[in-house]
Amino acid sequence: MDIYFSPELNKQDAQVLNIVDRDDQAIGYLAYIVDDKKIYVYGHLANDGVYEDFKDLVKPYIKGITKLKEDTEVYNYLSVGGKKVELSEEKKK
Repeated sequence: MDIYFSPELNKQDAQVLNIVDRDDQAIGYLAYIVDDKKIYVYGHLANDGVYEDFKDLVKPYIKGITKLKEDTEVYNYLSVGGKKVELSEEKKK
């Protein structure tokens, strides 16, 4: 299934993205909040059939978020269908 980001809220220190399917139906969300030395990323999709698609969509996004501020740690919790998504490069700087 093709899934895409659809911006919902965009501020300097936070962003909320709906995740939509090709019919523009919201199927989940991704959000981040920037603190002084930490960035928190949260996301959830209800349909477990898009686990790999979600992972492929989110990995480069989180990699880009790490470039927002120098010397920041990125904490994330992502889930699809109640199952935690493991990103192999999540702690890499």
